[in-house]
Amino acid sequence: MTDAAYKYAETRGQPGAPLLLTFHGTGGNEHQFHSFAERLIPGAHVVSPRGDVLEGGMNCYFRRTGEGVYDMADLARRRDRMAAFIRDHNAEKQAGHVAGLGYSNGANILMAVALENPDLVDRLVLMHPLIPWSPEPQPGLAGRRVLITAGRRDPICPAPLTQALADFLSAQGADVTLEWHSGGHEITQGEVQAVTDFMAG
Repeated sequence: MTDAAYKYAETRGQPGAPLLLTFHGTGGNEHQFHSFAERLIPGAHVVSPRGDVLEGGMNCYFRRTGEGVYDMADLARRRDRMAAFIRDHNAEKQAGHVAGLGYSNGANILMAVALENPDLVDRLVLMHPLIPWSPEPQPGLAGRRVLITAGRRDPICPAPLTQALADFLSAQGADVTLEWHSGGHEITQGEVQAVTDFMAG
């Protein structure tokens, strides 16, 4: 097991139940979405790792050199470690279905994992993601269900980049739903409802 790599919150589900992983935003922790996730899929295993990089004293999942500028070598290393963490928990719990929910920095590590390891997560919720590079084609994403939620006036995750990510995923054959709100980087009640509906579907 790679558990030593992360501190995490965990709720044990029923044998064979789905595994739902949550990934907090910058400055959050393992509890940011954990109880919300418990309600999304009742009876599921819920695992919420805490990012192990500190940026100005705030937890995140990989290093940045500036706003929207990623240390790509560091991202690759931490992406691979997170993939191992997910793989280990899935193997231990023998989950038949794996879902991931990430917000902002958490959405970015989740997407990075899926781009390299598309078999690990069946359903992805990406809340305000920012993928500021052009990913290589990934046919393994075909059939994956993806919900992206975003603000049209988000100063951190510009709307054109969000749309570009949605278009890329659709081109790979993923089943993509894009939910916009008129605000910025905040999470709205409409997003919460969209996530709830997506997970129930």
